[in-house]
Amino acid sequence: MKRQPQRTCMGCNEKKDKKELIRIVKNNKNQISIDRTGKADGRGAYICDDIKCLEKVIKSKRLEKVFDYKISDEIYENLRGVILDK
Repeated sequence: MKRQPQRTCMGCNEKKDKKELIRIVKNNKNQISIDRTGKADGRGAYICDDIKCLEKVIKSKRLEKVFDYKISDEIYENLRGVILDK
C-alpha cells in the first residue's frame, strides 16, 4: 500500500493527507489561485476544508506571510465558496 503524502494545514497546524486539503498556489507571475489538481507549478500552501481554518488564516494574514504577497479579498471569497460548496 502506497503511503499518502502529508501536509500541514495553515489554520489548525494539523498534519493531514494531501488529498484532504485545499492547495493554494502562487506562480512565478505572482498570481494566486486555488489548485484543485495539486500539481500546478508554483509555491503551494495548504488549508483544511473547514471554514474555521480559513478564518484563522485570514485573521492572522498567514497566507500573505507565506507567499510574501498581498492577498486580495477575491481570493479569500473564492476559498470561502470552495469550502462552503462541499
